[in-house]
Amino acid sequence: MSFFRVEKLVKTFGGLTAVNEVSFEVKEGEIFGLIGPNGAGKTTLFNMISGVYVPTSGKVIYKDQEIQGVKPYRICKMGVGRTFQVVKPLGRMSVRDNVIAASFARVNSMKEARDNASEILDFCGLTSVRGTLAKSLPIAGRKRLEIARAMATRPDLLLLDETAAGLNPTELLSAINLIHKIRKNGTTIIIIEHIMHVIMSISDRIHAINFGQTIAEGTPKDVAANQAVIEAYLGTDYA
Repeated sequence: MSFFRVEKLVKTFGGLTAVNEVSFEVKEGEIFGLIGPNGAGKTTLFNMISGVYVPTSGKVIYKDQEIQGVKPYRICKMGVGRTFQVVKPLGRMSVRDNVIAASFARVNSMKEARDNASEILDFCGLTSVRGTLAKSLPIAGRKRLEIARAMATRPDLLLLDETAAGLNPTELLSAINLIHKIRKNGTTIIIIEHIMHVIMSISDRIHAINFGQTIAEGTPKDVAANQAVIEAYLGTDYA
């Protein structure tokens, strides 16, 4: 069984082609990086995978089932969770209640939701701030809560959109450790990230796009040495 793949995905907005025939496959248990300049089409890909956008053409195949065009809540129930680049927790609710609310994507009772939330809060290192209003958290805390809310939906595939953005070096290390912990727990990850030492250090393979099209795919070492990636994104200083 193929765990996850996209085939020749295209998304147009009027006369603009944001994603143009992108294809890749992600193996179960893998951390798969997605890189490219701002506006390259990375988040548009996530939106098609998670059901926010219906592809203009192409396929999204999860566990051998086509899911393109399926409603986001149904895709979530199937086991695909995601975070968002702009973090927007339920600010007037506590950290715990945010995770309880997310838990109802996969459970049917308040007891199950509370039990699930307690487990996820402990897993994500948020138990000590469980009673804090979400709007009072610093950026690192809100980022971690965003991951906790996604994990509360019990995903087999987790899409992480710029989880490390805005974090200081200590917070970055903590975020990297959490991502490794999530993979070790059995969740497959596709991650968008602009901080190169993060994406290069945690990814098993990387897929690079520019202007909505694939320009390279391979190991972090191979992609970092690819001339098209250097010219479009990394720059000669990185090389």
